[in-house]
Amino acid sequence: MSEITIKIEGMSCGGCACNLTKALKALPGVTDAEISLERECAVIQYDPAAIDVTAMRQAVEDAGFDAPQ
Repeated sequence: MSEITIKIEGMSCGGCACNLTKALKALPGVTDAEISLERECAVIQYDPAAIDVTAMRQAVEDAGFDAPQ
């Protein structure tokens, strides 16, 4: 397993963090995702053989948030 921290912009409440957590955990290859509203980031545990960082950033964008590099 690998871990990555992705910066997230555009979250304004706990509901945003909850929705993003669900979206990331639903991705194949993601085993855990912890969203920090205060630090504006997501710490994601994932299997690099099953998913890449681009797909995770796209899921953040699809959920309505920004994931700048």
